[in-house]
Amino acid sequence: MGVSLTRAAQWTRTSSGTVKLERSPMNDSLLKAILCFVEQISSQHPQEAEHVFAEPLQWSTTLVASDFKTDYDISDTDVQSHEKDSEGHPLLQLSLPTVYVRSFRQLSKLVHLAADKKLEEIRVCLEENREPVVKILGPCFANILEREEAHTDVLPQVDKVQDEGQAKDSEVKVQLFQLLQNMDKQLLNKLLQDISEWVLDPTAVKNEVELLKRFCSEGEKRLLKVVRYTSDYEFANGCRAPLWRQMHGDICYLVIEPYDTENLNITCSNTGVFLNGVGEESGYEKTSEVFKDLVTLLKSRSPYFAENIKKQVQWKTDRCTCHQLIKTLTEEKKSSKSLGEEKAGESQKKKFGSGAKTRAMPVEAFSESSSESEEEEEQTERRPESHTDLPAEYWQIQKLVKYLKGGNQTATVLTLCAMMDFNLMQETCQLAIRDVGGLDVLINLLDTDEVKCKIGSLKILRKISHNVQIRRAIVDMGGLQSIVKILDSPVKDLKALAAETIANVAKFRRARRTVRQYGGIKKLVKLLDCVPNLASLTANQEKDVDVARCGALALWSCSKSTKNKEAIRKAGGVPLLGRLLKSPHENMLIPVVGTLQECASVESYRIVIQREGMIKDLVKNLSSDNDELQMHCASAIFKCAEDQKTRDLVRKYKGLQPLVSLLGKSDNKQLLAAATGAIWKCSISMDNVAKFQEYKALDTLVGLLTDQPEEVLVNVVGALGEFALISANKATIRKCGGIKPLVNLLTGTNQLDGVRLVWSLLKNPSGDVQSSAAWALCPCIENAKDAGEMVRSLVGGLELIVNLLKSTNIEVLASICAAIAKISKDKENLAVLTDHGVVPLLAKLTNTSDDKLRRHLAEAIGHCCMWGSNRASFGVSGAVAPLVRYLKSKDSAVHQSTAMALYQLSKDPNNCITMHEKGVVKPLIHIMGSNEETLQEAAAGCVRNIRLLALANRKARLFQ
Repeated sequence: MGVSLTRAAQWTRTSSGTVKLERSPMNDSLLKAILCFVEQISSQHPQEAEHVFAEPLQWSTTLVASDFKTDYDISDTDVQSHEKDSEGHPLLQLSLPTVYVRSFRQLSKLVHLAADKKLEEIRVCLEENREPVVKILGPCFANILEREEAHTDVLPQVDKVQDEGQAKDSEVKVQLFQLLQNMDKQLLNKLLQDISEWVLDPTAVKNEVELLKRFCSEGEKRLLKVVRYTSDYEFANGCRAPLWRQMHGDICYLVIEPYDTENLNITCSNTGVFLNGVGEESGYEKTSEVFKDLVTLLKSRSPYFAENIKKQVQWKTDRCTCHQLIKTLTEEKKSSKSLGEEKAGESQKKKFGSGAKTRAMPVEAFSESSSESEEEEEQTERRPESHTDLPAEYWQIQKLVKYLKGGNQTATVLTLCAMMDFNLMQETCQLAIRDVGGLDVLINLLDTDEVKCKIGSLKILRKISHNVQIRRAIVDMGGLQSIVKILDSPVKDLKALAAETIANVAKFRRARRTVRQYGGIKKLVKLLDCVPNLASLTANQEKDVDVARCGALALWSCSKSTKNKEAIRKAGGVPLLGRLLKSPHENMLIPVVGTLQECASVESYRIVIQREGMIKDLVKNLSSDNDELQMHCASAIFKCAEDQKTRDLVRKYKGLQPLVSLLGKSDNKQLLAAATGAIWKCSISMDNVAKFQEYKALDTLVGLLTDQPEEVLVNVVGALGEFALISANKATIRKCGGIKPLVNLLTGTNQLDGVRLVWSLLKNPSGDVQSSAAWALCPCIENAKDAGEMVRSLVGGLELIVNLLKSTNIEVLASICAAIAKISKDKENLAVLTDHGVVPLLAKLTNTSDDKLRRHLAEAIGHCCMWGSNRASFGVSGAVAPLVRYLKSKDSAVHQSTAMALYQLSKDPNNCITMHEKGVVKPLIHIMGSNEETLQEAAAGCVRNIRLLALANRKARLFQ
């Protein structure tokens, strides 16, 4: 927002002398990125969003007083926010037409209220606040942000502020400073990428002009009258502009005569195309905004051309123009999609009355945070950029969402039913709904008065909310508040669906906090009030039981928060859970016991569980046939058995023998960990140890000292420690062979520690040590159970691996490539490797003649193609042609890895052309005769992709 505005934004001076942001693709990209930052900062960085600016941002707004809702004091022309700074100034004040904003939180609210005009609000705000960072952070921090090496100057500045007695405020200010600094870097990097896409070259311009000339022919295909150059002379570099204008980036000048408008004088430059002032005083200077290509410019100026270009499909002949057209049509699709989303709220209001409302991105209105540490965190989405090979269901669902937006009440219900016919547990279907804006419509339906629409919407949300990114999006859109509100509905089906959806959504910290802060915990506890253990239930009572089951599921998810546990207890949830614990149905018992075992980590819960007589029911369910129920019961006993009375109750109700019998289920490690934990805590009482001896528990526990996960080993050793307090048991442990594994545990390390030690050897300056460490890591990564998570847990590990690709040691390079091939099998790790620049570094190595390096390098390239636009990036980096030469190697292992890499690369059309030019087909056909099935398939797949591209090109030429 600071450096990016100074270095990247394009400014222009109007005839009146005022300076404005030029309307160009680069500025549009810049504004959209800043808008995205402003919209998300309240939810992602609530503390920084509440920081009060050094000076207010002020500008002339298009909003009026009636646009503001709650949280504001509103008069006819003035608006003031309830939130004020330490001096009593409102953080947002509107005195028409000027608005004053003093925090990002209020700025985020304002752009949401602006709806479809929010981008224009950001534009005017920046135009009237040319140095926004100075006003946000003050001149000292703003000066640091402008310097090249800002990070070296931050700490002295912080110390200075802290010396002035503002330590707490300075900490937030530094965090906000770092956010703005990171955003600036990301903005500049994104703009550089966009520029690389916008930059034209003479060949691309020439090809596009030739294609446009074809639309000047007679017949139905004629869209333009004339397309001609202003100069017939072409320089050696392909440009037609005078040399002095080429210094300004101009390529050529065109005159195009559309059917429905005046002649267009166009400049094609290396930054885009635009109308010029030839024949006027402005001459070569641009008189319009800059467009990415001629098609986009013509569509903006000629409605006839824009309408009829969609009917022409012969733009697939030339690959450069093909890519431009695809981008153009994609942008058109996105713009129509966003327009549909903007209209969705209005259409829903018309269909369903005043109950419907347009959803807002939520503003985090509470500063308290949950204290839990073990739960799933919100994840940054990493999805491949490419949308190739999407199944038909993806596009079919997108069509249905369009009907959902525009249909009447009956059409909406029918569309919801049609969507339910798809496999909504499949990720492609889930993301299709989100990508086309269907999630916003589904959430909006929850605020209507139509029960059928609410039920249909919740049935879909219940399923798609199993997806991590969908859960996050629901919370970001404020959908969780609407779902919580439905818990008060008199319709039992609605309450059950709402509770089940909350159970899926409340898997991360912010969602759980939202449920609590909007009164969801009390409402969920009320759902538990039913009589589940009657011999025969009426239809109405069965519905009550199902609602209670769904409520228990939701409380189970919410109970991972310490504050939620306390809220459940205060709402009277424990006695109700105790009553449900007597249910004969496993689908009811699992969420109930799951909630109790989560809450049993709190002492007050353990006391209530014991007092309410729940230990007897927990012991009873240890004998269930359901492993999950047994696991939760054992886990609850594990946590409650810290108390002497609970240990005695477990023995009294004959719970010790079932616990020992669970040790036989050694394949289920979670159940084994819970059972061994319960045995450990129960064995603190010597009376229980005597019973365990009767059931031969000691022999079984000693047998579990080897080949078990760490959580099981900890519990087993703890139990053996209690058993060993009796002298006779010491001899039994020795006779059963328990001494040796116990000693081994004293000197051993776990798998992660071992991998971490080997990984650290990659920092050794010796090439031999580095290569040996990398070779040793390959089988560790390949055979580890959670290899992807293990690698990600090593801070800086992936960056270290990528940097070793700069080594000059062939053995080090070969071993690192082999390690990358293993690491990149995990998509999340591959995304991180791509961010660290693995593609250009691998491409740089492809000219090697060493067969060992060739083999592992080709394998690494093949696996790295699986993310985003990496295939195309390898082609741009010049990796394809050298790989073709690898097929001349005499090493069959090189052939196999190369064929697999070429197959992956051939999924990009430009790479296919390069391969064909380098003569890849003949050696691949020879390889197809190999006895190795995998090699055959890779070679055949590559040839197939090349042939398909050739056929498509031929068909396009035939039908011109």
